[in-house]
Amino acid sequence: MSVSVFDMQALQHLWSSEELRRIFSETNRIQKWLDIEAALAAAQARLGIIPEEAARGIAGQARAERIDLAKLGAETRRIKHSLVPTLRQFQALCPGETGQWLHYGATTQDILDTGMVLQIRDAHAAFLRDISAIGRELARLAEAHRGTVMAGRTHAVQALPITFGHKCAIWLDEVERHHIRLKEIEPRIFVGLLVGAVGTQASYGPEARAVERLTLEGLGLAVPDISWAPARDRFAEYANLLALIGGTLGKIGNELLNLQRNEIAEVEEGFNEGKLGSSTMPHKRNPVLAENIACLSRALRYSATLMTEAMVAEHERDGIAWKTEWKAMPECCLIAGAMLSQTADLLRALRVDADAMRRNLDVMRGYVLSERVMLALGTKVGKQNAHEWVYEASMHGIENRLDFADAMRRHPRIAAVLEEEEIRSLTEPAGYLGQISASIDRVLARVRESGWLND
Repeated sequence: MSVSVFDMQALQHLWSSEELRRIFSETNRIQKWLDIEAALAAAQARLGIIPEEAARGIAGQARAERIDLAKLGAETRRIKHSLVPTLRQFQALCPGETGQWLHYGATTQDILDTGMVLQIRDAHAAFLRDISAIGRELARLAEAHRGTVMAGRTHAVQALPITFGHKCAIWLDEVERHHIRLKEIEPRIFVGLLVGAVGTQASYGPEARAVERLTLEGLGLAVPDISWAPARDRFAEYANLLALIGGTLGKIGNELLNLQRNEIAEVEEGFNEGKLGSSTMPHKRNPVLAENIACLSRALRYSATLMTEAMVAEHERDGIAWKTEWKAMPECCLIAGAMLSQTADLLRALRVDADAMRRNLDVMRGYVLSERVMLALGTKVGKQNAHEWVYEASMHGIENRLDFADAMRRHPRIAAVLEEEEIRSLTEPAGYLGQISASIDRVLARVRESGWLND
């Protein structure tokens, strides 16, 4: 029975990807537990703590598909424990008495927390791959549209000319910082945990540190200096990094949604045969990808907030805080995975309408160049005088539906200072793009030199 947007056949593709669902599936969660138990047994056998035969028997049966999930669920409900039912089935699969050495000295949180780290590591590889794909698409768009002039907007209305390539290069610059953050966070996140019930490692005996080191190294994880069982900042940091990434992608999705409004129509999502916008209005071509990405960004931020709440843990273990992570952390990863893959798809097929961008820029009839005119005029009559005169001309022209050039021609003081050719030149949007080309070049050169677009 499907009850969640993550497992409903009709909705799961909007909220997650098949790859991330597999990583955070119940079967893979259990597989990570079994991998840890096998690695623990191997380390203990190497140190002479348990028999070599036991370690081989445990490793030979560490396959999640052999665990009966229905039986596991029933037993979990009966005994009210999150791990023991799995251990009992696992032990029963181990040959002879080898299962007696299973989970030797370990506590539940050792296994569940380290298992979560292993799942996050798998998801992390997908995130790095997809954020690089987004970077490649943004670099392509930045270069292709470095000279595609459009209206730059502040407070939702037209301000000054920019180019679409400049907008994309700013996004690329931001996305690169997220890639750097993902790489920087790895040493803090990919750290396992084998510390026992209250973090003292007493149950692991005098070789506790060696057991922990060999086990975690066998899993490819770093070894902590001390227990982090009650210190939940690692998971909270990762979740909130995903929320930051989601904020950027949500902004991109929302921006591209707004630029697809019919009244603007400067971009359009890729269209495929059969794509339907409405059950009652056959003409509609909705910006479904951009809309969904903006939607997911909100859900991701709130799930990350729950991970921050889990940092407030009591004593050496707190089930109230801990169990909230079982819900929130997978959701953060599932949603982030969906956002990354969907944003790459959106950008890959995005249609850019340069004519519409220029047409919309002309809606303001040249007034978006008021700053340029004021600064040029200011060199002749002083900045404050220029501001006052251009303001007077602009207000009169807007009220009387005049083009900006005509408004200046009708302002006696401006007309006395600026020649006709100057007025025409100063009201050409493509002539007031500042350092846009140089800025785009710097970003493109840096990201290509760093090599992260090829990850």
